[in-house]
Amino acid sequence: MSVKDQIKIDIEWGHERLVRAQQTVELRPYDVESWSVLLREGQSRHVNEVRSLYESLVAVFPTTARYWKIYIEQEIKARNFERVEKLFQRCLIKILNIDLWKLYLTYVKETKAGLSTHKEKLAQAYDFALEKIGMDLHSFSIWQDYITFLKSVEAVGSYAENQKITAVRKVYQKAVVTPIIGIETLWKEYIAFEQNINPIISEKMSLERSRDYMNARRVAKELEIVTKGLNRNLPAIPPTLSKEEMKQVDLWKKYIAFEKSNPLRTEDTALITHRAMFATEQCLLVLTHHPAVWHQAAQLLDQSSKLLTEKGDVTAARAFSDEASNILERAISGVLSRNALLYFAYADFEEGRLKYDKVHSIYNKFIAIPDIDPTLTYVQYMKFARRAEGIKSARAVFKKAREDVRSRYHVFVAAALMEYYCSKDKDIAFRIFELGLKRFGGSPEYVMCYIDYLSHLNEDNNTRVLFERVLSSGGLTPQLSVEVWNRFLEFESNIGDLSSIVKVERRRSAVLQNLKEYEGKETAQLVDRYKFLDLYPCTMIELKSIGYSDMTGIIGSKTASQEADNEPVSNLPRPDFSQMIPYKPKANAYSGEHPLEGGTFPKPPALACLCAQLPPPSCFRGPFVSIDALTDIFNRIKLPDAPVPTGDHGCDTKLFDLAKSVHWIVDDSTFSGEGGLKRRRMLPGGDDSDDETPGVAPPANDIYRLRQQKRFNK
Repeated sequence: MSVKDQIKIDIEWGHERLVRAQQTVELRPYDVESWSVLLREGQSRHVNEVRSLYESLVAVFPTTARYWKIYIEQEIKARNFERVEKLFQRCLIKILNIDLWKLYLTYVKETKAGLSTHKEKLAQAYDFALEKIGMDLHSFSIWQDYITFLKSVEAVGSYAENQKITAVRKVYQKAVVTPIIGIETLWKEYIAFEQNINPIISEKMSLERSRDYMNARRVAKELEIVTKGLNRNLPAIPPTLSKEEMKQVDLWKKYIAFEKSNPLRTEDTALITHRAMFATEQCLLVLTHHPAVWHQAAQLLDQSSKLLTEKGDVTAARAFSDEASNILERAISGVLSRNALLYFAYADFEEGRLKYDKVHSIYNKFIAIPDIDPTLTYVQYMKFARRAEGIKSARAVFKKAREDVRSRYHVFVAAALMEYYCSKDKDIAFRIFELGLKRFGGSPEYVMCYIDYLSHLNEDNNTRVLFERVLSSGGLTPQLSVEVWNRFLEFESNIGDLSSIVKVERRRSAVLQNLKEYEGKETAQLVDRYKFLDLYPCTMIELKSIGYSDMTGIIGSKTASQEADNEPVSNLPRPDFSQMIPYKPKANAYSGEHPLEGGTFPKPPALACLCAQLPPPSCFRGPFVSIDALTDIFNRIKLPDAPVPTGDHGCDTKLFDLAKSVHWIVDDSTFSGEGGLKRRRMLPGGDDSDDETPGVAPPANDIYRLRQQKRFNK
């Protein structure tokens, strides 16, 4: 079922803009802006009216926690608690998002308060949440709320009190060695908690765990730097290779690589793998359409499994190996169900575990998809069958591939070469090529593969017979047959005599005369007789002058004239592409964004840089200038006429007299004497020195001069 088929929105919007947005998402399911328009409207309506919108939304974006959270909040608002719990069952385990898990805990606290088993259910919910999301860098509030909840539980009797203390201590001890933001607060609370119980034991406890705490605090600070800029709420869409997307991909890679590097410096391979997989699972929420993330996750688990096997921990190794298999199964069962690369990687992984039945089911699952090209899958399937079960199993797969009308000629080539190289039986390979020739005789690519095979066997007569059969059968059009003619001429040039070469050349010329692009190029056709590998009888300029292509010969995908057309012409004027503004469609344009119908043009780069440096408009609270009133004042101003110049320099001499009469304040550090500038003179050595008329000014705090001044004042 395709993504478009999962969108089933049955809502009367009553507004043209919303109807257009719905049509857009039905045509382009991953148009996030159109979904946002519908979502904003849906949040203002009752959930019963727009439930089909939310179902379609989470069907298209099944890993986006923000959409699940909005959907669940709307159901909670309508008090549809049964639906809420079903939604949590659908999304909570597979989406390790801290906000979604906080919503789950809030729901349990608020809805289960009236039950007699409220405390047990809430404790189970906290344990479950910390097991899944406790490694999150921002899980401080969950740890703290759980500890507060445990402390608030009433304990009757010494046994119950000891149980309570043990439970609180256990949570504290796990929290203070987990890299989270706010770990310092938990450490202080833990020390105070132990002090209240037993000061002597408290000192021992703090000494035992202070090293692990300091290590976790260091990693938390490093993680905060590494994950800065990560957007965990981005909707998962297919790769667009945009600048913003590539930036997020790089940030996720750095985060996962950081966790793989064992920042906690522990020897526990399982802990390293769990933390790296936690980072990978969070990455998959955003980059679930990227096959590399899935494959690398499976590789990590497989490597950890092998490492644990070497250490002798067979149980943990088997668990990681099974988890790697589950990761690949999730990959081909989700949005990448048509990605052949993941199917092949999954099949090879299971083949390495000797689970051949599973491998057969993987290949057959992909082949069963109706509207795909299964050719490469059949080729890989045959190779697996030959490796694991022998040539007879591979022949059975080839038989299945022949019966599939979607298969192309590659299946016959692969099967024939497998028989020749693996079974050492060239007769069977010959029969397979002949069988394929009946079906793909009109394909020059298949014919060339057959010719290569016969040339490899040094079967001159059979090769010549094949050329004659193919070229005289009429299965190839003149345009498609030219490549075969070129190969025939090359074959005769290598092993034939001059008469056979001339004969083939004439026959080829007769075919080329019917093709318009080769009219009048008889001399160019002669080049193919004498060339060898990359050696030609003319220079490249001469080859082009006679109409011969130096890359593909007289015929191929490009002719000499076409190549000339494709050459860059540097003499023609071209626009400055760096000044072109990209068009970005947008539903709601802000002021200053040059809105047009259907979108906006972004600001020029200089203006965008300035706007990024300025504070946002919300920071300015007034006073606001009335532009109309200011313009009206400017229009009513009457400026005096310009003064008539009477001086030698075109200005009134009274202006200079006025300037002379002004008392100018002069800075002594810049001027000296009676308004004269400091003068500098060059010393014989090339250095310069200040040459001042009155000498250096005395210091401001000269004690000797102060005393002299006091004496004169007396």
